[in-house]
Amino acid sequence: MRKSRFLAGASIVAAGLLALTACNSGTPGAAPGSDGGSGSDTPVYGAVASDVKIDGSKTFDKITSAGKIVVGVKEDQPGLGYLDPVTGERKGFDVDVARWIAASLGYDPADTSKVEYKAIASANREQALINGDIDYYVGTYSITDKRKDQISFAGPYFLTGQGLLVAADNDTITGKDSLTAETTVCSVTGSTPIQRIREQTPAKVVEFDTYSQCVEKLKNGEVDAVTTDEAILLGYAAQDPDNLKIAGEPFSEERYGVGITKGDTAFQEFVNTMFTDGGSTWEAIFEKNLGASGVKGEQPAVDPVS
Repeated sequence: MRKSRFLAGASIVAAGLLALTACNSGTPGAAPGSDGGSGSDTPVYGAVASDVKIDGSKTFDKITSAGKIVVGVKEDQPGLGYLDPVTGERKGFDVDVARWIAASLGYDPADTSKVEYKAIASANREQALINGDIDYYVGTYSITDKRKDQISFAGPYFLTGQGLLVAADNDTITGKDSLTAETTVCSVTGSTPIQRIREQTPAKVVEFDTYSQCVEKLKNGEVDAVTTDEAILLGYAAQDPDNLKIAGEPFSEERYGVGITKGDTAFQEFVNTMFTDGGSTWEAIFEKNLGASGVKGEQPAVDPVS
């Protein structure tokens, strides 16, 4: 059995009720129980807040005017952001973080007239925020300086590292340094991991809109490896352990943040405060979605508002 990974970060913030700053105020209600929301009337993301105000936030003003939230998510990442094709249920760590933010803003995540979830491909995330198509984005969105030229980030709320997914019987690929000019590696268009493979290895790259397309190509023998954040790859390996495995150790640090409109520091501070004061909620969301994956997680400290 492969050893557990440790998603490094700052120490888990002390558990407590969600507290909001004086100018960004609301009444969030009780934090969820340690069971991750099962067997309780309170969902894993906590109760819906009331009387929320965020002075000076264009994002919050837009949400208030529309009377609803539109949040960008992924839907092909087991354990993180996944849309069940049979039940139509959205599930995963990132989805519950998106719900947590919505509830903290005073909107019931279970009410589809109040919270709309919109799947956005990786290559289109910045433009969706710039265009105002979504109010915020939660979906394995790595914080980078290049992206900060166009948008802002709240968080980080999760740390992981880039890895490689290969066929279970592949003993040739043992990590990034084993990739050669004969190796074909697949990832999604516009992602940080595929850029790193281009820059740091001689491997050939193939790009698709979704990770699930890459995984299918791997299973069919059309590519040799799939690369992205190991947190995502673990979900696929757990779904099909007889045919897929993780190769080697992570070779980067990825910091997931919430994508928001550039320069909306009031909204950024609101979400950061939610993360900082919501350690017990973060733990419950992690345990519900990733606790059984063999990954150990610690909530990271957020970046300063800028």
